[in-house]
Amino acid sequence: MSATPQFEEGTTLDRYLIQTMRSSPGATGNFIDLIQSIALAGKLISSRVNRAGLLGMFGGTGETNVQGEFVQKLDVYANTTFLRALEHRGHTCMIVSEENEGPVQVGSEWHSGRYVVTVDPLDGSSNIDVNATIGTIFGIFRRKSEEGSAADLGDVLRSGRDLVAAGYLIYGSGTVMVLAMDNGVHGFTLDPQVGEFFLSHPNIRVPDGCPIFSVNEANASRWQPGVTEFVRRVKEPVRKSSGRYIGSLVADFHRNLLKGGVFLYPGDTRNARGKLRLLYEAFPLAFVAEKAGGYATDGRVAILDKVAETLHDRTPLVIGGKAIVEEATSLMSADPKLT
Repeated sequence: MSATPQFEEGTTLDRYLIQTMRSSPGATGNFIDLIQSIALAGKLISSRVNRAGLLGMFGGTGETNVQGEFVQKLDVYANTTFLRALEHRGHTCMIVSEENEGPVQVGSEWHSGRYVVTVDPLDGSSNIDVNATIGTIFGIFRRKSEEGSAADLGDVLRSGRDLVAAGYLIYGSGTVMVLAMDNGVHGFTLDPQVGEFFLSHPNIRVPDGCPIFSVNEANASRWQPGVTEFVRRVKEPVRKSSGRYIGSLVADFHRNLLKGGVFLYPGDTRNARGKLRLLYEAFPLAFVAEKAGGYATDGRVAILDKVAETLHDRTPLVIGGKAIVEEATSLMSADPKLT
């Protein structure tokens, strides 16, 4: 790749993508189409989230998904919106969603798509009814199988190091799309009057230190000693850390990405393998964290070094600034493995 182009605030997402493609020899434009499709889905979901109360979209459907979680009405809308946005422009061959038990194979006439997308269409959806911040998380792999044929599970059950891009959309006081690639991490804010994302957070880097720690302390009775000791240390007055926990992964991560700190969702005696999903939650956010100078582990090994064995693998997650994640990992890795 040639020299990384520089971007100024106010640059549109489309211009950013075109300039990035020009600096990448061999680029065909398929990746731009893919990100534009994700951005379109984000715009549609943002609009629906902002009007959910008026459209009767609060509450559940009465069903549970493959995770055993209650399905919210907006979960269904967000999942359908992403599937439709990704299926019809020839860039995607397979979609793995939190809301679908199996992979979604893109129709045979578009099998030449070179990318596999993993997505949590609406992270934090249990917070919808109280107007708390929610979001979308996505990861992008380049397929390993031959283009022009149907994708297979080998295209997605792989190491997190194989991701070529990842990011998330956050629906709060404004809608922000954070995109991570080899050239760094950039945030784009949606102007709803124009209908376009504009660069608002160029070259995001995780601040040093641990001004914020995020963990659900209601689970403390089930923690292993390493987690308990780490949380005790970050609470020491000399650390000057504040506890902040929303219960929406994308919201907690976004705040800490911009302000610094660490988010933990460790395994415990009730959930030995953790609660968060590897392919479409932990992998993408770990990719964003590392590209922004941070780090992510499962309490023992780097998240991106793990290999997905099933579509809905779960994992513990420690993510944030590099030094503070390493401190937590050094304590947690001394604990016996949970079974």
